[in-house]
Parts: sequence; C-alpha cells; structure tokens
Amino acid sequence: MADVFLPARERLFIPYMRKFYEIFAEPVGWAAFRAIIGISFMISGWPKIMAPFAQVGFLESIGLAPGWFFSPALAILQFVGGAMIVIGLYTRPIAVANTVMMLVTISFHLNHPYPELFLTTEGLSYLTANPDLLTDSAQRVLLSDGGIAFGERIQEKAIYTSVFWAAGTALIAAFGGGYLSVDRRMSKEF
Repeated sequence: MADVFLPARERLFIPYMRKFYEIFAEPVGWAAFRAIIGISFMISGWPKIMAPFAQVGFLESIGLAPGWFFSPALAILQFVGGAMIVIGLYTRPIAVANTVMMLVTISFHLNHPYPELFLTTEGLSYLTANPDLLTDSAQRVLLSDGGIAFGERIQEKAIYTSVFWAAGTALIAAFGGGYLSVDRRMSKEF
C-alpha cells in the first residue's frame, strides 16, 4: 500500500518525513479508518443481532425474499462483518459484501423517500402543546411545516451516511486490510 499513497521522496516538501508516513502515519491511519467503518457497521448491526428476524417483513417488501434468510444474514454481515473489517480478517470479500449492501440501501433511500408528513398529527400536537421540549430553532423548523423539512433532513442524513459507508467499504475492498491487519499475517489474502 505504501507505493500507492506515498509520493517519491523527492516530491515531498519535507523529504525526511517519508519514513514517518511509511512506518507510522499510513498504517495507523488506514487501521483507524478501517476501525471507524467497521465499528459503525457493528453499532448499526447490533440491534439486528439482538432481533435477527425483525427485518423479515421489511426485506420482503423491498423484494429481498426469503426474509427469514436475508434478515439474519444482514445482521451477521453488519455486526460480524464490521468486526472483521476492524481486525482486518478477510477484509476484501467482507468489504465487497458490505459495499453491495450499502448500494442496495442507497437505492432504497433514493426510491423510497421518507413520507412528507414524517411526524404523526398526534406527535406534532404534543410538541406544539409542549414547546419547552424543543429549542427555538427546532420549533421554527419542525412545527412550521408539519415536519416536512425534518423528514427531508432525515432522508439526506440516511443517504449521506449510506454513501459514506459504501465509499469507505469500497476503498477497503480495493486496498485490503493494510499493514496492521490479520490478513497481512496470513500466508495468502484475497
């Protein structure tokens, strides 16, 4: 990986920093990046591990049948796959699988945006009757249009988060686990 990210010594403004980049910054930075992506997947996957069949109906409603298979598979891919990315074990195939999963997620969010009336009438009435639960800014944004702008913000967050995870796992799939990974210690890797 060093040859991919490090410019030739003569191209560096401070040439003696090359060893620092090569020995410390690049391997530690890549391991930290893997950890951030992997831990994010683990956090997202934990509720699915705790209730592995909770997504059956949802997955079947978007065409991923049989849900009894894909729901626990999704849980395992996110949680166990995230842990494997963190330690760098079978990094490339796990990252490819998570990238595909995130591309499906992005497609879902683009094709099924959150409803315009994101909050229920009862919920908005409660918030209107109890304005102390919201900041002044939140009251203006949330209560002025019935939650439409709030729903749009949640939709944007879901898309941007999914794009970040897809890009992160695609990079990990392309470059592998790196120097500080279990893959590096194995006799062969993907």
